[in-house]
Amino acid sequence: MLRLWTLGQRPYTPRCRNLQVAVAQYATTAAETSSAEWTPNSIRTGLIARKRGMTVMWDDHGARFPVTVLQLENCQVTANIKTVRKDESEYHAVQVAATDRPAKTATNQMLGHFRKAGVPPKRIVKEFPVTSDAHLPVGTTLSAIHFVPGQYVDVIANSLGKGFQGTMKRWNFKGMRASHGVSVSHRAAGAIGAHQDPGRVWPGKKMAGRQGGKRITAQNLSVVRVDSALDLIFVRGCVPGIDDAQVMVRDAKKKMTSVAQVNEAKGLFDKILPKGIDSLPFPAGTQEMAKELPSIIAAPTHRRSPFIPRA
Repeated sequence: MLRLWTLGQRPYTPRCRNLQVAVAQYATTAAETSSAEWTPNSIRTGLIARKRGMTVMWDDHGARFPVTVLQLENCQVTANIKTVRKDESEYHAVQVAATDRPAKTATNQMLGHFRKAGVPPKRIVKEFPVTSDAHLPVGTTLSAIHFVPGQYVDVIANSLGKGFQGTMKRWNFKGMRASHGVSVSHRAAGAIGAHQDPGRVWPGKKMAGRQGGKRITAQNLSVVRVDSALDLIFVRGCVPGIDDAQVMVRDAKKKMTSVAQVNEAKGLFDKILPKGIDSLPFPAGTQEMAKELPSIIAAPTHRRSPFIPRA
């Protein structure tokens, strides 16, 4: 089923301009890398999606599991970045923007940036580090098929803000006795200081404070289904953020990039990618590529049935 992802992509004919040393608005290598193939050393760009909420699905054995639905909203490439560091190494990145907004609500500076890229004004702009062979033509519209069902992704977003919380909720402290001997201190943190030496509170002491509202990365989430018609990505489990929040989705650094590089070095070429996946859309999954594939692709169930008793 997932062998369809190895189909070739249509060649791109982007307009290329001269690169600057610090920031390249248009990558000269975009036309050359459009027909390139993914390698274990390749790092692709990520996507910006909206968290639509959670629901449940059933696998081939009838087992129920939770999923989070992510939707792309006209996610487009707005720039390719190339910076030469002091040690002569190069930093490559792809700038992606998503969610159209009225032009009257954007600043003149950002309107000029979007106009130069040939895309409508966007609400959110993010930058994803990539390898030099993963640049994309500016203006390319990315699709949900950028991620293959069965692969693993990292989802980055701001977690729910919970306000000022005590040590029991924030750090899972046990608390004090709820019976005799404790007077109105059942949920108190207890002593926080030390002896005369060091005579201070150690930095990083777990105390009451503001909880949540921080940048969180949910790692190694499995992609179970993609819907290119509605640009939906179904990932197994929960992701940080409120409903309709903007989240960043990228290939999992641990279970995709690191595992692929290690297995290639060991010569385990059949374990470079997860089971059933031959390759990944490279340099990215676009709307043009989505037209050549089925609108809905689901990952098969590889585990044994949980309803069969173990021997």
